Amino acid sequence: VLSLNGKIRKVGEKIFASNGKKGDFASILESCEEAGGTLASPMNEEENKAISSFVKQYNQYAYLGIKESETSGQFKFINGMPLNYTKWHQSEPNGKGTEKCVEMYTDGSWNDKRCNMNRLTICKF
Repeated sequence: VLSLNGKIRKVGEKIFASNGKKGDFASILESCEEAGGTLASPMNEEENKAISSFVKQYNQYAYLGIKESETSGQFKFINGMPLNYTKWHQSEPNGKGTEKCVEMYTDGSWNDKRCNMNRLTICKF
């Protein structure tokens, strides 16, 4: 029996889960997809809070399922949909094309970041 106590959050029809492991953007995305989900990406404040609860619990920044588009400074969900909700940290995003991924800080705000850092795995199902 898998113990998911404190490692799973339900918001509406979505389930967010973390195994507490870290990896770079590509490996986290791959492990989420292998589990039948995708990288967690908040569509509203309630989902952002659910994801940030893992970030706080593990005290680790986490990648979100958001990447910079071909247009520098413009970000979209990894499925190509435009962002209809954002929670950028003050003065972010500021990578200007060099920081293609997005991480969540422990306060729930977002920062654009290089994709090769080790961050917490949080998947959406």
